[in-house]
Amino acid sequence: MSPQTTAADWAAQQVAAVRDDPSGRLALMQRCYYGPYGKAPQHLPYRRAAAAAMRWELSRGVLQPPTSDRPGSPWWRAVNERVLRDGCEAVALSGDMPGTPSSRTVGFWLSFAEYPTARAWWRAHNGSVIAGYVEHRQLAEAETAAERFFMNVVLCRVLYAHALVAAPRLALGWLRPLGPLLGDPRLGMTGIFFQLSRVLPDEYPLRDDVRFYVGEELGLGRLLDYGVIVPRLQQLYEWSAHELAEPGLLDCITDGALTYAWALDDREVWRPPASVVLRLAHRLLPVRPHPGTGSGGRRLPRPGG
Repeated sequence: MSPQTTAADWAAQQVAAVRDDPSGRLALMQRCYYGPYGKAPQHLPYRRAAAAAMRWELSRGVLQPPTSDRPGSPWWRAVNERVLRDGCEAVALSGDMPGTPSSRTVGFWLSFAEYPTARAWWRAHNGSVIAGYVEHRQLAEAETAAERFFMNVVLCRVLYAHALVAAPRLALGWLRPLGPLLGDPRLGMTGIFFQLSRVLPDEYPLRDDVRFYVGEELGLGRLLDYGVIVPRLQQLYEWSAHELAEPGLLDCITDGALTYAWALDDREVWRPPASVVLRLAHRLLPVRPHPGTGSGGRRLPRPGG
């Protein structure tokens, strides 16, 4: 390696080497948690959540190279690459390789490296993910409707998981003491926020209608999405945009409807289905105004008004 190689250059080289090797991407991500010197016991437990996310991507085939018999998704590959590159650059900088953070999100990973906490991990992880979403929106627009729907579902779930740790009152109301435990990426509970394997087939691209997949969602996932997260969407995105210093995130939601590569005219898909259980969840966990958000959790507007 040239002595002039910067941390950003080194990170780009590492990612380029595994770009068309899905299992290599997973291995590279896992190596990052060992730190620059191969021993980082405080960081290793956080691999659980990161590995859960990437293994789900691997099982669906979205990271397959363009030359594969079944090519993967340009969008999923690009967002995954942003997370990998940011993590690699932070490892290089923490190992005293030359350079300064090339982005705000690399700075988040450096903060996690220096002081590994659940809140710092979610801030770093979600910062990179959202940067990938914002940067590659045009690629997202080229995906099928079902794929775009679940891009929104994945995004709101990881934002919610972050809020469980960093803004538990927003996430759970009076049950906020449970938030840091439920959202800790070192524990198995966070798997539900990353994977939709019980709803989606292990294939890419998704070809069925969105409502088919929504109908397949099991009770716990439906309760989480429609009973807990959807009523808080506007507050959640406003809080996350402030927490992550990413105003572009606010372009992914309009009046409580998710609009990342998704038309506002199709907002009905985000409306909770009629359900006694969901109504009970809304009563037990009412949405309250949260400091730093403006909407207070507005309801989705009815078509035409």
